[in-house]
Amino acid sequence: MANYIRIEVVNVMKQTGLVPLFYNSDIEISKKVIKATYDGGARLLEFTARGDFAHEVFSELNKYVLKEMPEMIMGVGSITDVAAASLYMALGANFIVTPVLREDIAIACNRRKVLWSPGCGTLTEITRAEELGCEIVKLFPGDIYGPQFVKGVKGPQPWTSIMPTGGVSPTKDNLKSWFDAGVSCVGIGSKLIAKESDGNYDYNKITSKTKEALDIIRELNK
Repeated sequence: MANYIRIEVVNVMKQTGLVPLFYNSDIEISKKVIKATYDGGARLLEFTARGDFAHEVFSELNKYVLKEMPEMIMGVGSITDVAAASLYMALGANFIVTPVLREDIAIACNRRKVLWSPGCGTLTEITRAEELGCEIVKLFPGDIYGPQFVKGVKGPQPWTSIMPTGGVSPTKDNLKSWFDAGVSCVGIGSKLIAKESDGNYDYNKITSKTKEALDIIRELNK
């Protein structure tokens, strides 16, 4: 069961402006990565459930986070059907992110007041998602649409909250282009949490890059 209702989650998304995206099948490595982003100031993390037995990994991670990082809000992404959404909510997911707009997932999440963020690529999809109670839309893949698409949507629909993923980098120029266009927050995966050339993670580097990205976003939102 989620610890945060959807309004609380979207408020943290807007306040911090950053949702790190990450998946690894190794529980101990995943714990260290999450702790690294947490130490850098992140207060949300999207576990991109793309591997076999991913729900078992998430279950252990969420228990760890609840005990060691009580301010971290764990959600799950890459959800493609309502059964998976229900499973992860039962394991404590505080938000559900989908690559496409699925009305059955919207209904399941709304019943529990859990935030869901569907991947949308047209104004019609965005409008339909909002009609279904969506608080923040995932623009995916972000590198295909770009900041100009966000700016175009915000013209006739200034109330729309958008979170691009894919094509977002933790650099000042890239983040500025997105936030100047009007995004509410951004999702960043491998450009924030990347393996080194030896195949391992540099946890101190992940912490520093997370902090730098959050500092940039905080400055842009002043």
